[in-house]
This record gives sequence, C-alpha cells and structure tokens, in this order.
Amino acid sequence: MNIQQTAVDLDSLEPLAALGLQSPSPAFLAQLPIAIHACDAEGRILWFNSRAADLWGRAPRVGDNSELFCGSYKLFLDGRPISREQTPMAEVLRTGTPVRGLEGRLERPDGSHVWATIHIAPVFDEDGVLAGAINCFHERIGGRPEMSDARSDDWVQARDERLAATYEHVGAGIVEIDRDGRMLRVNQQLCRLTGYTASELLGRTIFEETLPDDIAEDRAQFSRQIAGEFDRYSIEKRIYRKDGGHIWAAVTSSSIRDAAGQFLYAVRVQHDITDRKRAEQALARRMEEQAALFAFSERLQHCQSAEQVHQAALDAITRALGCTRASILLYDQAEVMRFAAWHDLSEAYRKAVEGHSPWDRNETRPAPVCIEDVARSDLPDDLKQTILNEGIQAAAFTPIVQDGRLAGKFMAYHGEPHHFTPSELDTALTLARLLGFALARLAGDEARRLAERDAQQLAAIVESSADAIVSKNLDGIIQTWNDGARRLFGYSRDEAVGRSIAMLIPSDRQDEEPHILAKIKAGERVDHFETVRRRKDGSLVDISLTISPIRDRMGRVIGASKIARDITERKLSERRLQESEQRLQELLDAIPAAIYTTDADGKITYFNQTAVEFAGRTPSLGSDEWCVTWKLYLPDGTPLPHEQCPMAIALKEGRPVRGVEAVAERPDGTRVPFIPFPTPLFDASGRVTGAINMLVDLSERKQAETQQRLLLNELNHRTKNNMQMLQGLLYTAARSARSEEARRVLDDACSRIAAMAAAQRVLYGTTDATSFAADEFLSAVVETIQQTLPARIKITHTQATGALSNDIAMPLALILNELLTNAAKHGISDPAADSIRVSLVEHDGQFELHVEDDGPGFDLNAVRQTSSGLRLILGLARQLHAEFTVSRSPSRATLRFGASRGA
Repeated sequence: MNIQQTAVDLDSLEPLAALGLQSPSPAFLAQLPIAIHACDAEGRILWFNSRAADLWGRAPRVGDNSELFCGSYKLFLDGRPISREQTPMAEVLRTGTPVRGLEGRLERPDGSHVWATIHIAPVFDEDGVLAGAINCFHERIGGRPEMSDARSDDWVQARDERLAATYEHVGAGIVEIDRDGRMLRVNQQLCRLTGYTASELLGRTIFEETLPDDIAEDRAQFSRQIAGEFDRYSIEKRIYRKDGGHIWAAVTSSSIRDAAGQFLYAVRVQHDITDRKRAEQALARRMEEQAALFAFSERLQHCQSAEQVHQAALDAITRALGCTRASILLYDQAEVMRFAAWHDLSEAYRKAVEGHSPWDRNETRPAPVCIEDVARSDLPDDLKQTILNEGIQAAAFTPIVQDGRLAGKFMAYHGEPHHFTPSELDTALTLARLLGFALARLAGDEARRLAERDAQQLAAIVESSADAIVSKNLDGIIQTWNDGARRLFGYSRDEAVGRSIAMLIPSDRQDEEPHILAKIKAGERVDHFETVRRRKDGSLVDISLTISPIRDRMGRVIGASKIARDITERKLSERRLQESEQRLQELLDAIPAAIYTTDADGKITYFNQTAVEFAGRTPSLGSDEWCVTWKLYLPDGTPLPHEQCPMAIALKEGRPVRGVEAVAERPDGTRVPFIPFPTPLFDASGRVTGAINMLVDLSERKQAETQQRLLLNELNHRTKNNMQMLQGLLYTAARSARSEEARRVLDDACSRIAAMAAAQRVLYGTTDATSFAADEFLSAVVETIQQTLPARIKITHTQATGALSNDIAMPLALILNELLTNAAKHGISDPAADSIRVSLVEHDGQFELHVEDDGPGFDLNAVRQTSSGLRLILGLARQLHAEFTVSRSPSRATLRFGASRGA
C-alpha cells in the first residue's frame, strides 16, 4: 500500500467514530457511500461493509488474528510491499492519533490495483482508554495522483518525528559523536544522567566527562572503531556528573558509515549501572570484610600478649573497614580510657582526645557511634578542630565489651567524609567481639597465673599468719592447723589434725558447734562470732571467729575454714571504755542543763534527768527523733516541726547550729523559751555518726528582758513627754516674741526638737537594740517636718532600704530637718507646681541622703560662713564621718555616710 496524503480531507471523523466498535446493522452499512471497517485495540477486524470488500477484492475473516489492521490482499509503500504492522491503522492503534486524507495503493487477489483515500479515527471507551479504530476509505478516481502539490511523504515525515520522540524518551542516554569524540547530538536521558543541559554537552568530547582512570581504555577502543577494526564495542566506565559526583555507565558504541564504508559518526547508548556497580562493590567489600575477619580470628589463636592482639586488631580494622588509620583505647585502673595501640596518629592528637568516650562506663548495651562528616558535626569546636587538623574527616567509635562490661573502644578513621553502612557496623561489632574475647582470654590466662601465684602466697600467708587458721570437715574433724593456731591454743599440728574441734570448746559452750555446722552446711558464713575457747593448758581465751564454707568444684559444701583471733586485749579495752562511758553519763546527769544525744538518723540515744524535767516528759530511746521536747515553736509562736529543728539541721548539714532560739511546749501546756546548741559528732573518716545537744532555759532571761522593755517604754514615755513639753514651750515663746529674729530662732529650735522626737520614736519602737529600719526613720522624720511647714509645701520621698545604727539617728534627723527647712524657704517659687523630693538609698553598705527642690540652689562656699543652719549640717556631718555636697542643676543636697558612725 503506497501512502500519500491528498488535498481532500473529511471535515470530521468524530461522527464516524461515534458509531462505536459494536457491529452496525447490515442495512446501515450497505447505505454508507464509502468503504468502512473497524478494528479492536489489538488490530482484529470487527466488521466491514460491502464497499470495503469490493475495494479489497476479498472478504477478510472477522476476529481472526492472522488478518490484522487491514483487509487488503497486499499493501505497498513506495513501490515496496509493507507488513500489516506498518499500515496507518496499526499506527493509529499504537499512538491514538487520527489519520486524515492519506492515499495509498492496494493490490487485489486478481492482481489489479486500486488507489484509495484513507481516513482513520481512534475510538476511546468511557475511561479514555483506546478501544480500537474505524477506517473510512474510498477509491480515488483517476488513479495515482501526479500533481505537484501532493504530500506523499508527510506520513513518512510523521513517522520520522515519532522516531525522534522515541530517541528523546528512550530509557537510555544516547549521544552521537564525530571521529574526535565531540558530542554532536544528545538526548534528554543523557542530560538527566549527567546533570548537564544539551547546550553544555554539545561540542565537548566524551573523554572530558570520563574519570581519568577510565579514559585510556575507552580512547583505545574508539580509535580501533574509527579504523574499522570493528563497528561496535561495549565498555563500562565512570562519567562525571555536574554536581561533582559520578555514575557508572555501560556504553555501547556503534559506527554509522556511508555507502562506501567510510566512518561518519558513532552512536553511543549509555545505560546507568551505578546501582549494579555499588552492589558489586558492596559484595566485594563484604568478601574483603569476611576475609579480614577470618584472618583476624586465625591470628588471634597464636597471640600470646596484648601487644600482639592489638597489632592484629589494627590490621584487621583497616582491612575490613577500608580505613587508613585506626586506634584501640582501653580503660585503665583509674577508669580513664587511654590509647593502647594506634596506627599513624600524632602524639598531639592522642593527648588531645585521650579520655573521651561517647558512652558511660556502666552502660550495659553500648552501640557504635559514627561521625560521617566531622566538619558538619555537633562536636565542641576545639575537639572538632583537633580532629580536622589530624586529617580525619570521618570516624566510627565501636565499643569493646569484655565479660559483659564496657572495656574500651576502637576507632576507625577516614580522610574523607564517609557513610558507614549497616554492613560495616556489623563487621565493626564482630571485630570488637573478637577483640574483646581475645583480651578476655589473655586476662583469663593472666588470672590463672595470678591465681596460682596467689594460692602459693595464700599458703605462705596462712602459715605465717598471727591468727589461728583452721579447716575442718562437716563432722567437725580438724583437717589443717597453722602455726598461728599452735600459738593461740597450744596444740601442735600433729596433736590437732584428725581430732574434733570440740576439744577447744568449754563444756558450757558445747551447743555452739552444732549451730555453727548447721549454718556452714546451709552455705552461710559466720562473721565475727565472739566466744571463749580453752587452751591446751586449760586457760580460757576470748576470740573472734570468722567461719566460711568450703565448696568443691560443683559448688557443694564439703567443709569449713575458720579464722580465730585473740581479742583478749580488745575485751579489756571495751570494759575500760564502758567504765569511761559510765563515768561520762554520770557526769552528764549531774550537769544542770538538758543534754541528749542522737544517732546519725536523729533517733534519741541518750538523755539526762534535766532533759526530762525540761521537756516535761520521758523521751523514748530509739523511736523519738530530733528533740526530746513534746512540741516546738519559733519565738513568734509559729509551729516548728521536729524535722526542721536546729538538731535536725545540724545532723543533715553536718555543722553546729548557733544563735537561734526556740520555744518548747510541755505536755501540760506550759512553754519554755530556750537556746539549743546542737553539735554533730564525726568518726575518723569524717562521717556524721550522731550529735549532742544542750538546751539552755531562757525563762529567767526573757523575764529580765521583759522588765527591761517595760523600763525602756517608761523612759521613752517620759522623754517623749519632756520633748513635747519643750516643743510646746518653744512654740508658745515663738508666738509671743516681738522680735522677728527671736521668732525665727525659736521656730528653728521647735522644728529641730520635732525632728529629734521623730527619731526618738523610731529608736524606741524598734525591737533591735543596735539598729533601726532606714525606711521607717525616713517616713517618720519627713512626716513630722511636713507638719511644721505650711500646708501648701509638698514633700515626697521614696522607699528606703537597709538598716542604720542607733547612734546616727539624732544627727541624721537634724541634718534632714535643716535641709528640708532650707528647701521650703528657698526652693519653692510656685507651690502649685514645685515640690521637695527626698530619697535615702543604700549601695554596698554606704548610704546617700538626697534632698532636691526646684529652686536655684546655692554655692556651698559662698554661704558657708553666713548660714548657721549650714554650719550645723557640716558639724553634724563631721560627727558622722560623712561627705556633704550640693549641686545647682538640679538643685540638690547630698549626704554620703556609712550605716554607723565612722563606717
């Protein structure tokens, strides 16, 4: 079937496609003015009409797989027969693209030829899936067209375009290269494989994109291909990617030659085999790991020292893990992880990182820790820089476990960032286990040697020991007898061995041995059992026995080992100590103060009779805690729990407690104020073993203080009355004085008396005998002086902090009075807008008094000799050892002084 495209097209094939693939009625098909047939998606003919059979010159078999796509007898393209798979119907079924106005030649069975115009429309089901196609064709009157506007090669062009699309979308990289290896054309898959665009690749040679190690072989094969030794060759090589990485590619290079056999260009098809290569490398790596493990295991069988084991391990680590450097670090006796062996590490690096471990010493299941890129890790900056300076960019920490406990680690170092695969970590753990087993074996061998040596030493120790060491069987028959036993009991070895141990037990203690043997048979140990035994000469000796069961290899008890120590001297010392303690107790009982002791947990262990009288109850030894009293209160009446009392604090904090007071309540409701003196007791190692406390009754002192307070209150009352009387007299005198100067002097004196009275109220109102609150003082004096000034003058003050000594109250009150009086006279020009501001602040134990107003201020030197008030301030400031300064912007007077005179 020769195919061309005509200038005559049907307007639309959609109405024909709407017929669907179901067979229309014969009457309908017979009425159609054109030949028509339909195929399913596989190309089988579903139906056709009589006009189609007339043009074909035959009736094809419907639904037959041997007659696909078309019912014609033979089909021709450009004078050559074509297969049914090359027909337009086949193309439409493959691509889903309709064909309109194509012309072609078909041959009938009788040899005649017909030119036909073809229109083919695809048919899709409801889901959009290609279900088949319908072909409408009719005979072209006039035979094969010869006009110049015929488009007979358009279909071929369409086919070439589809081939180009296939070239672009095939799943392999394709590149055309000239004889110099320059890329002439590349498809999109090659761009995707390399990361370059087509414009970046064209003009470059294939060898520029090849890793240096793979260039020579590819260049040699390509030269032979150009020379004509062969037209195709295959090679596997690595190709650079734009991102700096590379891929493995399987390359097939095929020659394209002209009719004369001359080389035109080569087409190279490249398949990405990176995954396969990685799998091969991983397999090779795994085989190398297994070989390294086998060699390591074999070498360990012949290692006789730790140094040999370490060297074998370093060789195995570098081989199995593919690293250039390695090290082994083990815990020393000080529990510090130190280098035991290493390969190619500097001394500076070892000193810098020694002792570091990513695991806790007691961690039961430590796992490997990997740093795949040191530069990007979260290690401390100084440690990170140390590692990078050593040329290490990746490292793996693998724990070494020995006898179930972390014994150390080995390190694998890489000079480049490295991803540690699960296979590598499994191999590392296997190496660590083999290393741990080898070290454990050496330790076991060493332990056996030490055990043999210790056994010999033990025998010598037993024989030379000053203690009696005896062994016996479960029937109590003596088996061994050392020289210490001879010295203690007087029997020689020959006299004792083979006899019953009962020969040493006095008649009144014969029941001890059955109890001892019963415990030994049960596998129990008897520790420091103090008893009495009889010597050969009949004398008795105090001894302390330690008896342990002796077991066979199966763990069964077969006898007992007994160590007897002469404690005669200790018993004498204990009796002397008991006598001394008795005398001490009698002494404590005679002291007229409540005294008691506790153990380290606060349990009462001793109290004297005075403590009973003080508490109004008899404490319960061993159960009462912290204090002998029934209830406790703070001086202000707040309940004080026993576990927070001074004695509890002394025991818990291990220090004496002094300078506190408390109140004890007796069961009968009476209360007793007291001062405790709890003092912890320590043993030789500095550990608290208990405490002693003495409670001093403050009842009489409190009564005296009460009397003193009453006296002070009376004194304060009388002083206040006298000062009020004096102030009243001065006020009356000022009102009746005829001289303005006299009135001014009397007013100043009245104001000063008021300030002193305010200070006096603060002093007598405080509970502290030596100091008073600065804020209370400031408020009292300011408010008093405010009352002496006109109502229109406003004085404000900030809150003060700290405490002041009693001896500076009066001078400070007078200074403040003078400053405020002066500010009221000279610093207020507009009472509605101006005010006087006072502050008293503390800085590190030093105080500053500020009086600030809105007036013009004054020059200290200018008024020093003319102002009596200023001279009073300066004189009082000298008494306080204070510094007095003034400023004009703002108008402020400042007094700097200490919390007490001279401070």
